[in-house]
Amino acid sequence: MINKRISISVTILTIVMTFMEMTALPAALFCNIQIRDIEPIYFSLMINFVLAFALCYVCRKTIIKEWNFGLQFQNIPNGLKKYGIPSLVATLIVAAAFYIGLSPFNNTPTIYRVIVEGVVYYIGVAIMEEIYLRGLLQNIIEKWFGIRNNAALFAVIISSALFGFGHIFGALGQPILTIICKAVWATALGIYFGAVYVKTRNLWIPIILHFIVDLCGIPFCFSKSNQYPTIGLVCCLSTYLLLGLYGIYIIRKK
Repeated sequence: MINKRISISVTILTIVMTFMEMTALPAALFCNIQIRDIEPIYFSLMINFVLAFALCYVCRKTIIKEWNFGLQFQNIPNGLKKYGIPSLVATLIVAAAFYIGLSPFNNTPTIYRVIVEGVVYYIGVAIMEEIYLRGLLQNIIEKWFGIRNNAALFAVIISSALFGFGHIFGALGQPILTIICKAVWATALGIYFGAVYVKTRNLWIPIILHFIVDLCGIPFCFSKSNQYPTIGLVCCLSTYLLLGLYGIYIIRKK
C-alpha cells in the first residue's frame, strides 16, 4: 500500500507542474525577453520549466525521497532501438506533411529562432511533460491500482486521456476539428510514451522519443500561419493513432 503522505505529495506536485506548464506562471509575470525574432513567450515558458525542475528536485530530495522516476542512464540505447523506430518514422512522415501543407513558405526566420523555438524549447517540453505525466502521474495511478491485473495499462490510458484533454487548452483559437484531432492524437501519443515507460522503466527513453516526435513542428518556423494544413491533420491523426495502437500492443505483450 502506498504511503498516504507520498501519494498526496506526488499528486500536488503533479498539479503544480501541470499548472506551471500550461500557464507559464510565475515566469510570465517577470520575464519579457526579446532576442532577434524569437517570441518572448518561449523564454517565459523555458524559464518556467527550469523553475518546475528545481521544485521537483527539491521535493525529490525532501518530501518524496522514496519516489523513483526512472531517470537512470542504463540501457537507453537498447530501449530506443527496441521501441523508438516507429516514432522516428512517424516524425519524418508528419514533418513531410507539414512541409507540403505549409508550402510555399512565407517566413524567413533567423537561425536563432529555428534553434530556440524548433529545438531547444521542445527539449524542455519533453522533459517537463514526461516528468509529471509519466514519472509522477502515471506512476501514482498505477500504484493506486495496486496489484490488480492490467494496472499498468489502466494507468497509461488514464494519464494519456488527461494528456489529450490538456491539449484542448493549447489549441484554443484553432478550428474545432483541429482541437478534436489534437486531443485525440495527443492521447494516442501518450499511450505510446506511457507504454514505452512501462516496458523500460526508464524515463529518459520516452523523454527522447517525445522530443523526436515534437521535431515535426520545425516547418512552422518558416510559415506565418499557425493553422494546421489539412494534409498535416490527416497525417498526424492517422500516424499517431497507429503509435497509440502500437503502445497498447507492446504493453499487453507478455
